[in-house]
Amino acid sequence: MKVKVFANFREICAAKAVEVPLTNGRRVIDILETLIGMFPALEQEVFTPERTLQPFVHVFLNGRNVIHAEGLETIVDEADQFALFPPVAGG
Repeated sequence: MKVKVFANFREICAAKAVEVPLTNGRRVIDILETLIGMFPALEQEVFTPERTLQPFVHVFLNGRNVIHAEGLETIVDEADQFALFPPVAGG
């Protein structure tokens, strides 16, 4: 599955998108865990110690924030558009 990453996540992954295998499961948390296995520096950026998303980190499936679905338990289809956004600031 292609995971699009933005801002400092792009720097960590050295790419705008990363191909993540679905071998560890089809939930959002499974995709994130696999991505972190590929890029360990993402772990503290994405997850709290309790394994929830860091404040203001957002995961979108097909343009919709997963908090409006089943959160980290949302089931992902290989054809879905998966996007991972870090906290951003600006003005």
